[in-house]
Amino acid sequence: MSGDFLETVETATGRGTPALAVIWLHGLGADGHDFEPIVPELRLRIAARFVFPHAPIRPVTINGGMPMRAWYDIVGFDSAVEDAAGIRASAAAVARLVDRELGRGTEAGRIVLAGFSQGGAIALQLALREPRRLAGVVALSTYLPLAATLAMEKSAANAATPIFMAHGSEDPVIPLAHADASLRVLEREGYSVDWHVYPMEHTVCAPEILAIGAWLEALAHR
Repeated sequence: MSGDFLETVETATGRGTPALAVIWLHGLGADGHDFEPIVPELRLRIAARFVFPHAPIRPVTINGGMPMRAWYDIVGFDSAVEDAAGIRASAAAVARLVDRELGRGTEAGRIVLAGFSQGGAIALQLALREPRRLAGVVALSTYLPLAATLAMEKSAANAATPIFMAHGSEDPVIPLAHADASLRVLEREGYSVDWHVYPMEHTVCAPEILAIGAWLEALAHR
């Protein structure tokens, strides 16, 4: 971390004041550069700032305790045990990046939280509990963490915040059934989810990236 903030990679589309600021979180073992190359593939016709933070380096149990960039520890892919402390700490660190965007003059309603796998879990964890209304959430190949606490902790400010979720039908890391269960929890709690399933494994694909770009543009024009 640099000072009070996670280290980040930044890039932008268009010129002038950004219509959106997108804070995009990578998956387990990757870093902030992982999704940087897809920005041109979104084909945005709006000015947008993309902030890609690096997760802290920590031991990950499922990988033999090997230190790597991770938003939280994982005991096992089929384990019901969640690293609640790690999840909440990472959500708090990303919240400070939201604060930084506000300090740059971006309204909360123009900030999008996005993430893939672990990063998507943190995006959902933070956005649904954030007291300031955000523009939207992009949750890719992921699931809803700490689902049992959502009903008690959710923020009314983001009750109607748009959520884009996408998953691979052949995902061997986070099975589609796990993501579908998260979708059902979100819908039960009253969230409107734009749900997509693609014929892929634990990755992203070109049609998905184009759909995200179109969804972001629609947000910018709300």
